Parts: sequence; C-alpha cells; structure tokens
Amino acid sequence: MDAELAALSERLGSALRERSLTLATAESCTGGWVAEIVTQTAGSSAWFDRGFVTYSNAAKIEMLGVRPETLAAHGAVSEETARAMASGVLENAPAALALAITGIAGPAGGSAEKPVGTVCFAWCRRGMAPHSERRLFAGDRETVRRQAAIHALTGLLARIG
Repeated sequence: MDAELAALSERLGSALRERSLTLATAESCTGGWVAEIVTQTAGSSAWFDRGFVTYSNAAKIEMLGVRPETLAAHGAVSEETARAMASGVLENAPAALALAITGIAGPAGGSAEKPVGTVCFAWCRRGMAPHSERRLFAGDRETVRRQAAIHALTGLLARIG
C-alpha cells in the first residue's frame, strides 16, 4: 500500500480509537478496497468491524436490506442507494459508523446522466440519518476506484471531527 493510503488509514484509526468508535463498510465499485486499506493498518481490529462487498443489486438487497424499489427508482448508482447501503450496514453490524460507496468505475457502463467516474457515497452514525454526496472522478478504472476509496475515508474523517 502506498504512503498516502497508509497515512490516511492511520489518521482514521487514531480518530476512531480516540472516540471509541468502530467502523463497518459497504462497497460496490471499490470491491473492498476501503476494507483493504484499513486492515493494512496494524491494530485496525480495534476499530474496524467488517466490510460488505455488495457488487450486485441482489447482494445490496440480500446483505444490506436495500429495497428493490429504491434500486428501481434511482438505480444502484445514486445517493438514495448509498444511504440505504450505509443504513443497512448498521442494521447488520454492531459498528457505530458506516460508510457506503457505489459507482461506475468504467471503462463502460456510464450514461449521459451517470457517466463513468460517477460515484455516490454515504456516511452514517448509529442513531442518525445518513449523509450522502455524489462525485465525478476522472481517470481509468483503477484511478476512479482509488479516488473513491480516498474520498470515502477522508469524508468519514471530516464527519467524525
């Protein structure tokens, strides 16, 4: 793992330990990259609970309880789905915090409304409503996925103070 990702994970781990918080994740387009980043950090078992890789719509429904109606109305790549994923993490894991990522990393699969590089994020703290946002990243598949993982972790750090 490169130095930037390692430093980000270290900062996140320190912030979570200081607040006695634990994290669980739901990832689609990143395929578990966030979980990979955080579990590369020694001692992460104290603050990282689990990761769900829910690449298919069926996995989002079965593992996280995302409603088929949400997927039908908004698509897998939407803030609505990302929020449902984050909420589903906290319904299926004892963690205090959840983050969710769903997007189109490419090289195909984009549309005029949701071009390649579109990624939706959600962060949720137990007992609170999830916050979400949509970003458009440039680059090839690996670059989009890397940027998405960094943005998800950076967004979580900002939200926990």
